Amino acid sequence: MTKGIDESDKKRLAVKVTLAISITCLIILFFGKYIFELFGITLDAFRIGAGALLFLTAVDLVQKDINAEPTCKADILKHAVVPLAIPVTVGPGTVGALMVMGADMDGFEDLILGSSALLVAIFSIGLLLYLSGHIERLIGRTGLVVFSKVTGLVLSALSAQLIFTGIKNFLH
Repeated sequence: MTKGIDESDKKRLAVKVTLAISITCLIILFFGKYIFELFGITLDAFRIGAGALLFLTAVDLVQKDINAEPTCKADILKHAVVPLAIPVTVGPGTVGALMVMGADMDGFEDLILGSSALLVAIFSIGLLLYLSGHIERLIGRTGLVVFSKVTGLVLSALSAQLIFTGIKNFLH
């Protein structure tokens, strides 16, 4: 989506997207358990559903053509929250994974550790977004394609694990 955007706008966009991701993910992590209770959804049912959605995201990563022209030519900074933060970065798979992890956290120490790990992951994403222009020049378009495909494979394994865990727990 940022093809043809100057470097300073990309950096400002990276900061806005990272902030939006942080707020969104922390809300889901802390309040996901209550959302489960409100709608009467079991943790294992959500694991299966989230795993399926995460798998679709993985398939999209493996099949996506990164050389395609961006669909949005408007002021990209207006799109920091929707669609860049939600649903491109924090999509259904991420929401599902965060809700499952948040529901599994029992004590205060678990919440602190989980929040810290989440913030480190978000900071890493933000750093990658901030340095995206430099990274693209360093690894080239072919490197981006390879990285995207490998990420899709790892994500598909994670989604399979979520589904298998949900099914195993549901059947016991």
